[in-house]
Amino acid sequence: MFQTRFRSLPKLFGVYRRNNYSTRSTVIQLLNNIGSKREVEQYLKYFTSVSQQQFAVIKVGGAIITQKLPELASCLAFLYHVGLYPIVLHGTGPQINELLENEGVEPQYEDGIRITDEKTMSVVRKCFLEQNLKLVTALEKMGVRARPVTAGVFSADYLNKDKYKLVGNISSVNKAPIEASIQAGALPILTSLAETASGQILNVNADVAAGELARVFEPLKIVYLNEKGGIINGNTGEKISIINLDEEYEDLLKESWVKYGTKLKIKEIRDLLMHLPRSSSVAIINVDDLQKELFTDSGAGTLIRRGYKLIIRESLDEFQQPDLLRTALNRDSDISSGKTSVASFLRELEGVSFKAYGDEPLEVLAIVKEDKSGVPKLDKFLASKNGWLNNVTDNIFNAIKKGNPSLQWVVREDDPNTAWFFSKSQGSFSKNGQILFWYGVESPEDVDSLVQNFSKNVSYIQSTDSSNSKAASQTRAYHTMRKASSQQIRTFATTCNSNPNPPIREGSNKKKAKIALIGARGYTGQNLITMIDNHPYLEIAHVSSRELQGQKLQGYDKANIVYENLQVEDINRLERNGEIDVWVMALPNGVCKPFVDAIEHADGPKTSKIIDLSADYRFDTTGEWIYGLPELNSRQAIVKARKISNPGCYATGAQVAIKPLVDYISGVPTIFGVSGYSGAGTKPSPKNDIKILNNNLIPYSLTDHIHEREISAQLGHQVAFTPHVAQWFQGISHTISIPLKEKMTSRDIRNIYQDIYQDEQLITVSGEAPLVKDISGKHGVVVGGFAVNAAQDRVVIVATIDNLLKGAATQCLQNINLAMNYGEYEGIPDDLIIRG
Repeated sequence: MFQTRFRSLPKLFGVYRRNNYSTRSTVIQLLNNIGSKREVEQYLKYFTSVSQQQFAVIKVGGAIITQKLPELASCLAFLYHVGLYPIVLHGTGPQINELLENEGVEPQYEDGIRITDEKTMSVVRKCFLEQNLKLVTALEKMGVRARPVTAGVFSADYLNKDKYKLVGNISSVNKAPIEASIQAGALPILTSLAETASGQILNVNADVAAGELARVFEPLKIVYLNEKGGIINGNTGEKISIINLDEEYEDLLKESWVKYGTKLKIKEIRDLLMHLPRSSSVAIINVDDLQKELFTDSGAGTLIRRGYKLIIRESLDEFQQPDLLRTALNRDSDISSGKTSVASFLRELEGVSFKAYGDEPLEVLAIVKEDKSGVPKLDKFLASKNGWLNNVTDNIFNAIKKGNPSLQWVVREDDPNTAWFFSKSQGSFSKNGQILFWYGVESPEDVDSLVQNFSKNVSYIQSTDSSNSKAASQTRAYHTMRKASSQQIRTFATTCNSNPNPPIREGSNKKKAKIALIGARGYTGQNLITMIDNHPYLEIAHVSSRELQGQKLQGYDKANIVYENLQVEDINRLERNGEIDVWVMALPNGVCKPFVDAIEHADGPKTSKIIDLSADYRFDTTGEWIYGLPELNSRQAIVKARKISNPGCYATGAQVAIKPLVDYISGVPTIFGVSGYSGAGTKPSPKNDIKILNNNLIPYSLTDHIHEREISAQLGHQVAFTPHVAQWFQGISHTISIPLKEKMTSRDIRNIYQDIYQDEQLITVSGEAPLVKDISGKHGVVVGGFAVNAAQDRVVIVATIDNLLKGAATQCLQNINLAMNYGEYEGIPDDLIIRG
């Protein structure tokens, strides 16, 4: 019901705006469908108890604006129409990489930080402004006053100008634009762009910016909206509901699954909360669950707060602050009404065996006494308003359950928290305005004994079926932690006919291997899936794509595989359990590091292989990654490697065409590369728009393309590369001009290539310049032309390669075969190989 009502809000808000009706009462009624009236009213009162700008800072990922704009706008409209004014800050989202490529800018990262030069900044700023306008416009259509605040809030210094270019480190926050927006009755919608003292715009991480806002405004809530909707326990696969840092932090960091991004995020949140009042907390939630998280006891995502360490006392002498104890006991209705006194109750405790559970300031105090029935009795459960609102009650009750396998307690029927007590019980009986609850009492005889003892003090017994007495809504469960379990470069001989790096045609391994494809939505993934389907030994175990989650994997007939949306925690678990033999990372540049880290640091045999199709590790200098171009790099190094970086498509064709002449080069070779539009991916852009490409050729990234860096690094010689996209679908044509340091004939050069590549099944040397239409759909590289100028100091070579096959999927399969000790060409269709 919640989801249906929630998604109908844009229409509802539009109707109320046109008719000039107040929506506050209507929104509160809708909130009552999410939680109880008590919950909604108490949280509204709590959130309005502070100044308007201290309600919440909400950090929104740019992907949410792109993919879930109606839901996000509805969430914020909810809050606005009940008088709450969150400070909203958004990022740019993953689409920024696509926008950069469309503008001819190849995204680059250093230490996980986007390198932001002037051209990149122009695209980033444009994206920020477009995203900001989208959100503001969507809100205004729902009758929400919203103000774009795109500058003047964050001042910053350069983080490291030489290394990261226009990336900032926030030095101060100007509250005035935000306060002015809220005072004018408008939601402030911020970007995470900052300025230097001289006015230079700097790019700032949105999470960092949200944290700086929180330090200045000290809000009750800091909300991070993400797709997972919370932090996932890597051992159980369940969403963690609450993390109490004072009680759990040190033990939490020792958990085997708390690594990489998860550990960093928890540390950053703790550092933030240590500078804020204890009333502040962080919520990590899905956009669809914002109202449930904010206005119900049960919540929906992961709530992180400082909290307090729990105390357990078994005598009054152990209470070091008696005044706190007296204050807590005064919450009891019998004591506050004068029926009894604190002193009388304390005197009673001195003569019985008991355990008292509480947090350090005793916002919640529970007292459990022994009972003659053998089932301990919860005699007092006294919580302040903050104890309920901050869910300390769940924390305490969980501690009680740990120490008491069975328990009984009595609550008045008119207690406003009756639903919460129902959710903690396994059975109940009500009589004359009183309810008996219990858990851990299994036998009918023991239950009957409890009921009889309870009934002695009342005049009328009404039996209540425990299954019907349970509250429909479940409350937030306390988080219980469980113990979890040198790259070699090929050298060339130009005076003999032997290949020092021959193909490995016969493999020693005949066992089946399980493959996991992470990010397999694009054309490369589809081609690789088709080849794996025809491979004698490889089987797909998991295929992950956020966009295709839940859909059946097409083109694969060995098993019924459904797309998943695997997260870092899932990767770690699969690796720890030894369920995957080969991981194929088919993710955008700058994305796969957390997944690779999860595999590397997982406990287990560490026998799996990792093939990364992105550019992230092509420039590795640690020796941990092998550059996987089998024809040019040591095949034995690939066989022994655990981590293999798959080369780029342009880079593979260019290296094959240039490498045999590397010792003869004088000056800088120039590469004129033209690719079919499949190289621009599946997401719509000018570079794959057939109408724009018709009778057209689009140059892009005219200098410093990432493949220029890759080719130069692998050859050990600088090259100049200019890419273009054309109107055909797949296939690359390189026209390469190479200056020579000595006179050579066309025949001399062609003989060098034929000698070096004579045994290579996927490389063909031709006397003629190859045509791109002949390479489309083929699994090799054709090198030809070898035109030498009259002065014999320059040669022009033409190379063609299918960007989706030998430029990506086929080469990946080669590397898988080598790494798994199969024959190098297993699963590569023999009838499609270019023979010359």
